[in-house]
Amino acid sequence: MIKVNGPLLISLLLIITVESNGQDYPLEEATIDSIQTAFTNTNLTSRQLVDFYLTQIQALNPVLRAVLELNPDATSQADVADEERRSISKGSLGKLHGIPVLLKDTIATKDKLNTTAGSYALLGSTVARDAGVVKKLRNAGAVILGKASLTEWYNFRAQGKAPNAWCARSGQGQNPYVPSGDPCGSSSGSAISVAANMVTVSLGSETHGSILCPSDHNSVVGFKPTVGLTSRAGVIPVYPPHDTIGVISRTVSDSVHVLDAIVGFDPRDEEATQEAAKFIPAGGYAQFLSEDGLKGKRLGVARNLFEISLRGSSIHTTFEHHLDILRQKGAIIVDDLEISNISTVLNPGKSGETTAMLAGFKTAVNIYLEELVTSPVRSLADVIAFIKNNPDLEKTKEYGQHTFIASEKTNGFGDKEKRAVELMGNLSRDGFEKVMIENELDALVAPGTRAIGLLALGGFPGITVPAGYDDKGMPFGIIFGGLRGFEPKLIEIAYAFEQATMIRRPPSYLFELKNYNSYASF
Repeated sequence: MIKVNGPLLISLLLIITVESNGQDYPLEEATIDSIQTAFTNTNLTSRQLVDFYLTQIQALNPVLRAVLELNPDATSQADVADEERRSISKGSLGKLHGIPVLLKDTIATKDKLNTTAGSYALLGSTVARDAGVVKKLRNAGAVILGKASLTEWYNFRAQGKAPNAWCARSGQGQNPYVPSGDPCGSSSGSAISVAANMVTVSLGSETHGSILCPSDHNSVVGFKPTVGLTSRAGVIPVYPPHDTIGVISRTVSDSVHVLDAIVGFDPRDEEATQEAAKFIPAGGYAQFLSEDGLKGKRLGVARNLFEISLRGSSIHTTFEHHLDILRQKGAIIVDDLEISNISTVLNPGKSGETTAMLAGFKTAVNIYLEELVTSPVRSLADVIAFIKNNPDLEKTKEYGQHTFIASEKTNGFGDKEKRAVELMGNLSRDGFEKVMIENELDALVAPGTRAIGLLALGGFPGITVPAGYDDKGMPFGIIFGGLRGFEPKLIEIAYAFEQATMIRRPPSYLFELKNYNSYASF
């Protein structure tokens, strides 16, 4: 856990200003585009931006517990970016050049940072190389600010026992909007840090909701790409057929700029990235950021996803209002659709997902651990033993590790696991895919997080955009999901919706500072 002195909590109230050419620019809620403009106009340096975020982290992290480690080389990386900007002609540097990024603590970096899944079991282990997406970030000139906390081991250690956003190394993460609110997980720190303006953007990973859910609950944009569009090489796995690396940001455009930098073929994740490379459009994804992106789009609404569970809630009422906005912006709403076998699809224990994940995790994580250069643990069995032998560090008595133990008891993919995979394929084909194809939909749209299970079964992409706040101030989003390779359509839809509504606001609650009205600027 990052330790700071108590007086630093008041630093959030300070006005941080860099005066240049008589202008001050707001840092809070700054976007990649606005930052790059400030860089170009010499009103801001990458070093100043990094220093701002470090101050934010020092002030906020003792309560939010979103950042697990800070990169001691972040400021030097920012200095290098500033020097490159001075020596290289304008326009030749990419969108991420000099931009600070936080990484979920399952994404490997070959530097001074640990990669531990939030557990002490992997503390001090060393990786052979950067993860594939990290290599692409470095090539784009991004500054690796540090590692974000998460629900330990993706909440796969003890499902249903350990709370969302808790891990042994950082403790309990907190929703920046409502202290008692669920931050969701497992990419909790990645979402909390972006929501609280502790970094520009972050990377998360998703197997079943781990980007989309925390983004929804923390009023940020979460972009889960098609499985294989981004490399999983060097990322601690859960279930590779469903694992994907995505982006969490405050705006759709920021997510798209990061996506453009991290997609593409990786020989260390050859099969998946080669298959998905065909979906990457010539000219990249930013070309689909259009305010007219909703015109003519066919958006499906499957009410058996959410009608019963959300009826009478503010989320339901707000969703109906948003459907009207989508219509006004030119979308065609195909309503009252029905996903077959919805109760089975949304229940991982019945859909076959849990069965496949238990076997797949053991196989995949053992391979990851064996390939580490040095590590105190080399197998899932070693991890289980470490957690058992370190009950105080890992809160073993409180949370246990029953899911790990169940996974360790598996022995590869036998008939049971093969039937589970077949069941998932059938449920996806006869449910979400059938509805999308038969109705010629560009996307399915739903309130909150109810569509996550649909997208998990087939490795489908989805993007959630802030949609509102309930009567307690708890955020919720609207999700747009599509078939594999539908990212261009989802970007058009999500960006146009965002620009038409502009709902997101930064957290007003922080440390019970009721009169927090200061304006951080540069």
